[in-house]
Formats: sequence, structure tokens, C-alpha cells
Amino acid sequence: AGKQGSLYSAKMEKIVVIDCRQHMLGRLASVIAKQLLNGQHVVAVRTEAITISGGLVRQKMKFSRFLRLRMNTNPKKGPIHYRSPARILWRTIRGMIPHKTKRGAAALERFKAFEGVPPPYDKVKRAVVPDALKVLRLQTSHKFCTLGKLAAEVGWKHGPTVATLEEKRLSRSSEYYQLKKKGVQVALKAKTAAAGELKALAPVLAPVGMA
Repeated sequence: AGKQGSLYSAKMEKIVVIDCRQHMLGRLASVIAKQLLNGQHVVAVRTEAITISGGLVRQKMKFSRFLRLRMNTNPKKGPIHYRSPARILWRTIRGMIPHKTKRGAAALERFKAFEGVPPPYDKVKRAVVPDALKVLRLQTSHKFCTLGKLAAEVGWKHGPTVATLEEKRLSRSSEYYQLKKKGVQVALKAKTAAAGELKALAPVLAPVGMA
């Protein structure tokens, strides 16, 4: 069943852009992984605002245990510990896909993840995944932390830069919305003013569907 403004749609769009803000990491990753395997192209933006259940201290301890996993004789061969929110999400999704097969590798190539909302995705309609929203899936009293804060604690250094760019984007977006709203109001006033003049032409316009 199709849901407006969500990832689920009867018709497969060319590229689906997901706003990851206030989504649970694991639930979001599982939905994206399934869609990728089905042939959908997915772009995830604002990955720094993804939430993880459990407090920041607990998540940092878990991540520090993960950082200790290494190849004894040649650590550069892996495992590779990504610090940025976008790559953490990418790695989570990779774990849900058979990425060593041709089908899995092709699915993973259909996925992109970004911190913030870079062009051209700032001018594209963004979707949400209701099954992964924190407000619907996490108890109100439950502790949580954001992926951006966790990443900053374990070595990601670009948080302030992303925050500055997001502030500028939101400012531009607000200006565009105000201009658009003003344009709609002007068009409505013009339509109301011209209604009296067009009343006489209604019989002519009706047959062509313009009355």
C-alpha cells in the first residue's frame, strides 16, 4: 500500500531521497537495505541527525570495543572503522546486504549517504520512513543519542562545518518559502479580482475546461 511522503510506493521512483533526521539507525537501515535489493536507488541525507537507542556513554563504550577489533599482523587490512555518520550508516546497511555477491554489490552501488543536505538534493522532495521514526518507535522515557554526537566523540571532525552549512541552507529555504507564499497570495488576489470579468465568458470557457 502506498504512503504519501514515505519510502513505500506502488510506483518505483527513479531516486528516493530520505531525510534521516529523527530516524532509528537499525530500523532505517533494514528498510533501505530491502529497497536497494529490490532495485531502488536511495539517497540518505542529514545522517548526522539519525538517532540510536541508548545513551551517549553506552554507545561510546560499544564503539570503543568495536575500535579494538583489528587484524593482528596487518591492521590496515581491516576491519576499517568509519567515523563519519554517513559511512556508519553505509556500513550498517552493508551488513544487511550480501555485498560479496554480484546482486549485493550492485544493490550497494545504488546507495548514497551524506551529512547535511548537499546540492542538488536540497531542491528535491525528501521522504521519511514511518516504520523507523523515533517518535513512533522509541519509548518517550528511553535514552537515545544522535549519530552526529557519537561520531564527534570517536573522531569525526566535520560536525561544526556541516552545522554551518545546514544553517545557511535552512535560511535560503525559509526565504524561498516566504517568496513562494507571497506569490501564491498575489495569484489568489488576481484570480478573485478577475472573477467578475470572467463571469461573462464562462459559457465560452466551460467547454474547454477553463471556467
